[in-house]
Amino acid sequence: MIAAGVAADRHRGGRIFKGGAPLARARLAVVMLHGRGGSPEDMLGLAEHIALPDLAYLAPEAAGRSWWPQSFLARLVANEPGLSSSLGAVTQLMEHLGREGFSRERAVVLGLSQGACLALEYVARGGQPLHAVIAMSGGLLGTGELDSPPRDDLYGHAPKRFDYGSRLDGTIAFLGCHERDPHIPLARVRETQAVLERLGAEVTTQIYPGAGHGITEDEVRFVRGLLNNNRS
Repeated sequence: MIAAGVAADRHRGGRIFKGGAPLARARLAVVMLHGRGGSPEDMLGLAEHIALPDLAYLAPEAAGRSWWPQSFLARLVANEPGLSSSLGAVTQLMEHLGREGFSRERAVVLGLSQGACLALEYVARGGQPLHAVIAMSGGLLGTGELDSPPRDDLYGHAPKRFDYGSRLDGTIAFLGCHERDPHIPLARVRETQAVLERLGAEVTTQIYPGAGHGITEDEVRFVRGLLNNNRS
């Protein structure tokens, strides 16, 4: 039998895979969050494509390869306790980086699909800026429900509130998504862009034509350039 506390915090203490430069020599530390059904190994493979050997990459593993059970567009309660546990796991990893001497100005959170949603939500709720947040095929989950009907442009889900109290001044944000992503509606990507800009982030959004859900070579090139700037 699994204790209730363990089930509620299922991502705490999960394995963390590492790649790139040792933390002692790294210019930036990049927390890489995999998508539903993905793995930390997938994210370290992406790190190899980014091909910046002076960065440290840390990829935590979600329990059961999923950070929460439902679509990120669902009611927030439908994704608990997984959402709170996954946010706690990222917080724990960022605190570890702080103890290793990495200020938030030298930390990046990067995610793919469900991991991109987690990356964005962590940064928006985190209360403090950091070097960058990179979201490939993702959007914010929101802070609460609106008393509004479902919308077609949100794939049949109701809209959310985005009442974040954080300031992200100086944070670089990148949002990349296909125009007709089957899981990430363009309307939510645009909402996410507007929210991040309101919080003070410097946002670049790249929308790729056609249908698809995944990483493009253009995204990899853009991310490489983004992370290769402002060398310390």
